[in-house]
Amino acid sequence: MPPRPFHVLPQRAGFGLKPEHYADVLAAAERASLPAWAEVHPQNYFGAGGPPHRWLTAIADHLPLSFHSVGLSIGSAAGVDVTELDALALLCDRYDPAMVSDHLSWSNGPNDKFPDLLPIAYSHAALDHFVHEVGRVQDRLRRAMLIENPSRYLAYAGDDWDEVDFLHELCRRAGCGLLLDINNVEVSAFNLGRDPARWLDAFDPALVGEVHVAGHSRKDDDVGETIAIDDHGSAVGQSCWDLLATFLRRSGPKPVLVEWDSDIPDYAVLMAEVAKADAMLTSELADA
Repeated sequence: MPPRPFHVLPQRAGFGLKPEHYADVLAAAERASLPAWAEVHPQNYFGAGGPPHRWLTAIADHLPLSFHSVGLSIGSAAGVDVTELDALALLCDRYDPAMVSDHLSWSNGPNDKFPDLLPIAYSHAALDHFVHEVGRVQDRLRRAMLIENPSRYLAYAGDDWDEVDFLHELCRRAGCGLLLDINNVEVSAFNLGRDPARWLDAFDPALVGEVHVAGHSRKDDDVGETIAIDDHGSAVGQSCWDLLATFLRRSGPKPVLVEWDSDIPDYAVLMAEVAKADAMLTSELADA
């Protein structure tokens, strides 16, 4: 089979589009002061029409879009959620996004659909499963996709693969790319007692088609231990910015998304975060 085409995003900073900011985005478009691209969760636009599509259609006239799916449940034992995949394919036909991605996770059981991205074991069987199911998704969408590294709170005992090696092998065998979430690296490293800088350094930049940064929180659990929570509910932490800068020095410019999905800030606050990321990328582009 010939390689599937990769669509590409601008190597600049983007933002997560939220309904709270629709009017601000179009006003910024009139001033020609928009960031380079926007990410949307396609499940929010699976309806046939209505206000969400009117807004998104207007905004898509000004910005490339990245579809970051949260519902394919690629890791489920029964395979990818076909209803979700069909709806995603129709939405891709409608808007022709510059990129499509989903997660190294599962959400569907035999009789339930969980509102979460649940972890997988890094086993040989899980790798075979993901290679097959990512291939199904890419065949249906007629394009290559990105798979995001997860945020982890616990590790399975007896994994066959290290997470990074698992993702690299998945890319090699399935022909997909990586969505590298640096905040997820930081969260996972904290919870599992590992060094986030060494974890991040193991990723092959050549496989990375998009990078995410975000804020997270830290809370004490029932036994008094502190855990990092991937809530995307605050500004990007300085440690995450530092990790991004380190990665970009190694990789060169990449599309970088600022995620802020809960406790949504004012548009100006979000744009200040995007400007920080764009300043890093502008510096890397100048040095390239």
